[in-house]
Amino acid sequence: MIALIMAGGVGTRFWPLSRESNPKQFLKIVSDKSMIQMTVERLLNKIEIEDIFIVTAKSQVELIRKHIPELPEENIIIEPFGMNTAPCIALSALYLSRKYDKKETMIVLPADHLIKDEKAFLQSLDIARKSAEDEYLVTFGIKPDYPTTGYGYVESEQEISKNVFSVKQFKEKPDIKTAESFLKAGNFFWNSGMFMWKIETILKAFQNHLPEVASLLNRISIKWDEKGTCADISDQYTQMPKLPIDIGIMEKAEKRVIIPVDYGWNDVGSWKALYDVSQKDENKNVMNCESEIIESRNNYVNSDKFVALIGVENLIIVDTKDALLISRKADSEQVKEIVNKLKDDKRHELL
Repeated sequence: MIALIMAGGVGTRFWPLSRESNPKQFLKIVSDKSMIQMTVERLLNKIEIEDIFIVTAKSQVELIRKHIPELPEENIIIEPFGMNTAPCIALSALYLSRKYDKKETMIVLPADHLIKDEKAFLQSLDIARKSAEDEYLVTFGIKPDYPTTGYGYVESEQEISKNVFSVKQFKEKPDIKTAESFLKAGNFFWNSGMFMWKIETILKAFQNHLPEVASLLNRISIKWDEKGTCADISDQYTQMPKLPIDIGIMEKAEKRVIIPVDYGWNDVGSWKALYDVSQKDENKNVMNCESEIIESRNNYVNSDKFVALIGVENLIIVDTKDALLISRKADSEQVKEIVNKLKDDKRHELL
């Protein structure tokens, strides 16, 4: 089995700690190891380091080398610039097809997710592999324990084999009433963004459902034949559609299945999500700093300074050397809007 870790994002919802120069996947936000280090270590229980690949933007290659020094140099797949998961996976599948038999199975997963039950995670890979070898596109669905508008959902149909179900449809992030109906129905699962398939299966899927991507891959392959895989492919890559793999391939494919899983997964996609998975004091505060607290509850604070809280609740406070974020916990998803405003204002020093 081959592992492909997607690590090219910036993690804008973790601003001001996550920056272009040090994105979320390289932060130590849930342990004393970075998110990408945790992801690689999790895989090493089943997959050799020589068979683990990381696809990332050119600007993050040095960070990959620093955090995963044992990774072979040729196992870093370089995007000229970040696009979205469909182009990222297409480029990576092409790269892997030149190193492996196309019938090899590949697990695709983000670099910055939390999985608490690693044993259950590894067991789910074995289940998925059987379906992938039967030429299915496999997605892992997280069993929801509450209704949320923060995730996309996958609706399952009949059980094909033990704990493997056909996919009826993918659903975008719902409103709260729809999310509640999904939870009640019992056959909807959070879309984890983790997939498994054979190299040849996903390449055929691009040919069938995104032929423009398959055409660009052919041009990239010719260039690699002529100049090697370090050749500049910016002209081709910039023409890729900026689509997630879910919309570009999974929503259109016919032979697709979902494996429901429950192993303490969290995409840690916002400061509130990080608060939810962090250890709290007796007043449900998470204090990553020296502090004194008076009648304050349910807060998350990250700072290098001493922090005093008096009479406040449900706040996110993140302090860095050049920026300070203060937000109600429920509004922490809107940090992304601040980042967009900074981009519009060309405040590159804060990005």
